[in-house]
Amino acid sequence: MSHLIFVTEDEDNIRELLRCTVESFGYAVECFETAEELLDRLKTAVPSLLLLDIMLPGMDGLTALQTIKQNPATSQVQVILLTAKSSEIDKVRGLDIGADDYITKPFGVLELSARIRAALRRREVVYRPAEDLLRGQFVTLDNRNREVTVDGRPVELTLKEFELLKLLMSSDRVVGREELLSSIWGYDYLGETRTLDMHIKTLRAKLGDSAEQPRFIKTVRGVGYKFIG
Repeated sequence: MSHLIFVTEDEDNIRELLRCTVESFGYAVECFETAEELLDRLKTAVPSLLLLDIMLPGMDGLTALQTIKQNPATSQVQVILLTAKSSEIDKVRGLDIGADDYITKPFGVLELSARIRAALRRREVVYRPAEDLLRGQFVTLDNRNREVTVDGRPVELTLKEFELLKLLMSSDRVVGREELLSSIWGYDYLGETRTLDMHIKTLRAKLGDSAEQPRFIKTVRGVGYKFIG
């Protein structure tokens, strides 16, 4: 059965371009001009994937995303944000709320196709087993209850941030960037690392870590990352 993909974009030409492109990949598509229309449709149908523009008339895309992720019926829908080139703060906020990926306008057909395929694979992927409780010197990860504490203080992580930290904590070695992308995002082409960089940045911020003076996540240049805390 074909996957159902929802597209929410207020610009007519971009919305129709997305419709035609996604349909050419072999997926069923429904398009919406506003977040309000999208949320109303989600009451009766839940797609496999949502392409969601941030800048929308009325309710913006980030507010809609928060509503979607807080609803148990739609919280597991894969969401790829459509963002402006310069809006890094929106990308960070979107990932923090629970977006699974983002793509910057303008984008190419090959990039869009790869990100959609990767997102749909993530719906089926089973992450490698991890112990129920992973302990560092300062960080504890409870895999069963999906809880993380730093120095005894609870830290709220998104799904991808949690899986990223779990993979790093369960490895007693440097984990390569390609392995992180393949294991957690499932990208077809591994040269694309913007999403990984953004997630590492937000994860470090929530843990109280920094790239310059790492307590928990050390960057090994040219290779990847290693959990040290």
